[in-house]
Amino acid sequence: MEYDNDRLRKRRPKMETFYWVMLILLQPVTNWILSPFRWLWPFLLMASLLVFPAYILFSRFMGSALATRKRRSLPILISIASFVVIGGFLLCVYSLFGKIAGAPMNGFFAMTPTHLLREGWWTAVNMALSVAIFYIRKADDEKDLLEAMKKDNTFFKLRYLRAQLNPHFLFNTLNSIYSLSLQKSDRTPDIVIRLADIMRYLIYECNEEKIPLDKEIEFIRNYIEIEKLRHKADIRLTVEGQTEGLLIEPFLFISFIENGFKHAMDHSFGEPFIYITLRVGNGQLVLNVINSTDADLELQAKKLNGMGIAHSRSLLELLYPSSYDLDIIQTERDETRTSELRLHNARERLESLYPDSHTLDVILNKSTFTVSLILKTFAAC
Repeated sequence: MEYDNDRLRKRRPKMETFYWVMLILLQPVTNWILSPFRWLWPFLLMASLLVFPAYILFSRFMGSALATRKRRSLPILISIASFVVIGGFLLCVYSLFGKIAGAPMNGFFAMTPTHLLREGWWTAVNMALSVAIFYIRKADDEKDLLEAMKKDNTFFKLRYLRAQLNPHFLFNTLNSIYSLSLQKSDRTPDIVIRLADIMRYLIYECNEEKIPLDKEIEFIRNYIEIEKLRHKADIRLTVEGQTEGLLIEPFLFISFIENGFKHAMDHSFGEPFIYITLRVGNGQLVLNVINSTDADLELQAKKLNGMGIAHSRSLLELLYPSSYDLDIIQTERDETRTSELRLHNARERLESLYPDSHTLDVILNKSTFTVSLILKTFAAC
């Protein structure tokens, strides 16, 4: 690719160049193989090179004329005029070669019906091939244009989804500050500072397609610190593995974490908890969110269709259509009395996601809402 006045300019595809070279060589090589006058092929090659620009011009004009449906006679007129001009030019070139090479050349290119028929045939073949090459190039350009449009479409979808996610997140945080201000809490200034850090991240640091994973983790930490100031709960964030030098799309995780706090804190029993683990290793990036809840399974299932989760699913489908796993598992304290089969199936899935026995015991013995997101491919700086 090249740039011309900041406009991307595509280089000529190698296959198109190959086709034009084949057009130049077609008549000389065929004559060298089939004709008894093999010694003439250098003259034919030279003539083919001299007339080559005319075929390029013909392909461009003919392609434009065929695209114009209003004047259907225009392609016919261009074809006839080009055939006459190219044929006449070749006859002049061959006449000049005949004077240079002498009698043998004059004998081969004598103005006989056979000679005129042969040259007319090759001119028509080359004209047809030049138009075919034009359409090959056009199809290639249209394919590139379609890919660019798909890429732009994905980009604007991502922008739209992120634009919806940001106000949703800020609305929840402002509600937190409002709640503490009503209580005249001494923790309000600290939350405002945390919110300022988050706003700086949202406005200045996450406008790129990908950002460093460490910045996203810092953003998550600020959000969690705000929630810690609001709630009395067992809130834990664990980061495992080497995160430095990795890139990730912004806002991939926050809706799942927000959802965890919404479930954990929106209940009446006294020991809410939320455990968040971000693990990097084996070419994967894994987010696990485990939170307490007192909602029954039916209500939990309805919350899966919330705006935050729906947006994050859409982002994952756009960014990682075939390289992510999202597993959401709901458990209930009284599930052993209602569905032994469901508990068995949940245990099998959970054991593969949470090999730690303590975490698994917490999940299976309490009403929990568990989210496990696995990204199988992610970029490095």
